[in-house]
Amino acid sequence: MRNWLLPEYIEDVLPAEAARIEQLRRQLLDLFKVHGYQYVIPPTLEYLESLITGTGRDLDLATFKVVDQLTGRLMGVRADMTPQVARIDAHMLNQQGVSRLCYAGTVLRTKPDGLVRTREPLQLGAELFGHAGIESDIEIQRLMIKALQLLGLQELHIDFSHVAIFESLVKAGNINADLEEALYAALQGKDKAAVAELAADLDAPILQALVSLTDLNGDVAVLEKAENVLPKLPEIAQALAKLSVVASKLSDLNVQVSFDLGELRGYHYHSGVVFAAYARGYTGPVALGGRYDEVGIAFGRARPATGFSLDLRGVVSALSPASLPKAILAPAGNDKSLLRKIETLRTDGLLVIQVLPNSEVNIAELNCASALVLRNGEWHIETLK
Repeated sequence: MRNWLLPEYIEDVLPAEAARIEQLRRQLLDLFKVHGYQYVIPPTLEYLESLITGTGRDLDLATFKVVDQLTGRLMGVRADMTPQVARIDAHMLNQQGVSRLCYAGTVLRTKPDGLVRTREPLQLGAELFGHAGIESDIEIQRLMIKALQLLGLQELHIDFSHVAIFESLVKAGNINADLEEALYAALQGKDKAAVAELAADLDAPILQALVSLTDLNGDVAVLEKAENVLPKLPEIAQALAKLSVVASKLSDLNVQVSFDLGELRGYHYHSGVVFAAYARGYTGPVALGGRYDEVGIAFGRARPATGFSLDLRGVVSALSPASLPKAILAPAGNDKSLLRKIETLRTDGLLVIQVLPNSEVNIAELNCASALVLRNGEWHIETLK
């Protein structure tokens, strides 16, 4: 047995990429900080009920489960930090007004997911609690765009939907839970024929509306088309109005906006506007988000909530190859002037590696481009040949 082998879809992060991930993590958390988002660190393990209640079956299937040896209760390794942050807001902080929280940490999933098909993404995100208006959705969306632009992603494209459109059709058509699940799956696959077959026994207006959802995607003109082809239900009218406002409020951030009204990502979890961000050079979404007003109920306190998250490790892996900063090589020894020079350079943020006595020096492995050399009683930095 080769004991150094890791489980499938679990990988080490080597120095160059790890350094870049950590640098960007700090920059993103600083961005969140100046926007008023406070950093929290939820635990890696929680009782299963706390991790998945109110989030739907998908998160349950994605969660590794273990038995707590102290209590015998079932615990889960977090597969998504958003429910944890909702618990912190609802139960631990218990603030009455708007609260803004952010986080960054590893999550573990039973099956590979995301940009790099890993079971161990580094999830980073921001959540806003206590405000039900479209203004908080827009704040979160704008923060997400700034975060992605900070990462250097180009040609951002944000795709929007609203889960109330499908929900209102389900309610108006008195659709049972089994048929709802089947229609949901067919819409996610953009299978118009399957949707038509499943909805064949429903009233004609509901049938036509469900089938039309498979085609209601594109630029802002889709919203006007939706007003004409979907039933005149108050929930649908409100959803379309909110999506229209979203389109108008992001135009100054140099992003493309589109709509896909049949997209139901996170349908069992989200309760309003949902969105996914795409960027040039990436085959899948680089960030996901939306409104999830019902999750706090599981923790005894319903709070309006909206937020977004991204897999920082996945995003970084698709950037240009990472490289470590070049180091300055310092000779071995305890000469006071040498040690003072090394500390001065390190205080200035420069990377200095001092040679250990009786050790072999490999310039390439140490990634050194220059060295400290004593000239006329003073230490100077000279380029290595």
